[in-house]
Amino acid sequence: MSEIVASSPRPSVRASGAVAPRNSYVSSYTDLSREIKAAGLLRRRYGFYWTRIVLTVAAFFAIWVAVPFVHDSWWQLALAAALATVSTQFGYLGHDGAHQQMFHSPQWNRWVARVLSCGFTGLSYSWWMGKHTKHHQAPNQIATDPDIVGGPIAFTPATAAARTGWQAAFTRRQGWLFFPLLMFEGVALHVASITMLVTARGQRHRFTELGAIVLRIAVGIVLPLVFMPLGIAAAFIGVQLALFGLMLGGTFATNHKGMPLVPKSMRVDFLRRQVLMSRNVVGGPFLCFAMGGLNYQIEHHLFPSMPRPNLRMAQPLVKAHCAQQQVHYTEKTLTESYGIVVRYLNQVGIGSRDPFECPLVREYHA
Repeated sequence: MSEIVASSPRPSVRASGAVAPRNSYVSSYTDLSREIKAAGLLRRRYGFYWTRIVLTVAAFFAIWVAVPFVHDSWWQLALAAALATVSTQFGYLGHDGAHQQMFHSPQWNRWVARVLSCGFTGLSYSWWMGKHTKHHQAPNQIATDPDIVGGPIAFTPATAAARTGWQAAFTRRQGWLFFPLLMFEGVALHVASITMLVTARGQRHRFTELGAIVLRIAVGIVLPLVFMPLGIAAAFIGVQLALFGLMLGGTFATNHKGMPLVPKSMRVDFLRRQVLMSRNVVGGPFLCFAMGGLNYQIEHHLFPSMPRPNLRMAQPLVKAHCAQQQVHYTEKTLTESYGIVVRYLNQVGIGSRDPFECPLVREYHA
């Protein structure tokens, strides 16, 4: 684990070695925000988003049009993989709309995100907003960030320590089982969305969302059964769901898993809360497309409403500011990121001393 320990964020200190005053942290983010706005990086990118939406919708319908022509061939599995890829892209577009990245109008952002998320991905916009907003407010904070609470994977040592019997045996190997489990994430997301909409009485537009999700899932099951033999249809549905979960879950897993955990009661300034707990993934244009721009996770967390194509241009400004403020900025390759995730989850599972204690605990308690 020495490699991971070495990559853990370092405390922010002045050149003299004294801890910087907390009020200077607020001023620091304000200065960065002014620089970002002056560079025009918060302006909407209508051309990018309308082009991406139109092409993704066209690809979605083209896949289903191709299904009857391929008919009883195992080449249907190639269409299933393409559908999983397109569904993942709809997930990213819904995410961008939910963050108000697409349009100036909040209502346009909400409804475009709702249509894309519910009608094309099969995920509830309302469920996603409630969960994801809490994550952005306190990434990797114990008992606050929903992304590290509950589920079959134990993301914190306390969760792992509470498990016994077969659950404890599973948890000790959870790092190696994490990515196979992601193949079920697509089904889990559909179930969570429907469960919330059915049980959350009073939720606005819940029947609209529920109807769209049920229709999307029904199309994904009925059309294969109509146009394919039963075996190929079952394989088509299974491959599409497995790859969708693997691609979407695999993207979000690289962002914070294996980064320092923040104690429940600890208060952290905004800049450090978002930078120290996030990890960027380095790569070219294809990686950026495959990850929906979330490879620029630090920039996204600092400026969640920034349009996706502007994140790349904001990165040099953010990196320079973090270097000036002595805030550690983490970048890893995709392979390195996955390696860190697996090793971290295995270490949590076997109950070893946690090397991911937030360095801000040491800084603020000094």
